[in-house]
Amino acid sequence: MHFHILTLFPEMVMDGLHTSITGRAVKNGHITIDATNIRDFAGNKHGHVDDYPYGGGAGMVMQPGPVFDAYQHVCDKIQNRKSAGMNLKPEDEKKVRVVYMTPQGTVFNQSLAEDLAKEEDLILLCGHYEGIDERVLDRIVTDHISIGDYVLTGGELPAMVVIDAVSRLVPGVLNNDVSAEFETFHDHLLEYPQYTRPEEFMGEKVPAVLLSGHHKNIEAWRYEQSVMRTKERRPDLWELHDKRNKKDQ
Repeated sequence: MHFHILTLFPEMVMDGLHTSITGRAVKNGHITIDATNIRDFAGNKHGHVDDYPYGGGAGMVMQPGPVFDAYQHVCDKIQNRKSAGMNLKPEDEKKVRVVYMTPQGTVFNQSLAEDLAKEEDLILLCGHYEGIDERVLDRIVTDHISIGDYVLTGGELPAMVVIDAVSRLVPGVLNNDVSAEFETFHDHLLEYPQYTRPEEFMGEKVPAVLLSGHHKNIEAWRYEQSVMRTKERRPDLWELHDKRNKKDQ
């Protein structure tokens, strides 16, 4: 899978994503991540990509021209990479899925991550200041996504969150692919508690069932713990899980 980030701060996203699991996935060729600096398409010697909003108001707005040119540059790279090519005529500009990170978007969740993981290429657009000129958003963006109901200084951190969540669903990224399927949010349940060595820590022992070697009992204990934890911490998820179970019966 190929991730393409349109940003004013490429070092920020690349430094963060080239570490840990995502960094290893890049090194092993399971995913690629590139960042395109929107300022490179500013068209002026100062690299200005923002201006005052029409109608007045506080702050600045990112101009449409540099954003669109950066986007087109990435589309051209995608087209060159693919053997068949992608003839991106104006009416085909949304062929590549473009995610705009904005607090006005759909709240990101595991289901959406799974949907995005089906793409071969994914462009993530990071805004700054008071946002981006609506005209270019209307032209290129396919998805508006938020990571929560709060406002950040830019879209870089949300883009990194999305890439981290999506990339771990790509085959080969995790050492144990099964762990991507059976963990928090699987079947609308939170993950069960985890334990490792030593068997006793500060007077508290690992639950005996986990030391028993009885896999059926362990599985039942883990499900019970997931149910208890979900009911306590995320009753909204438990309601979804309960509805699905009743529907399947």
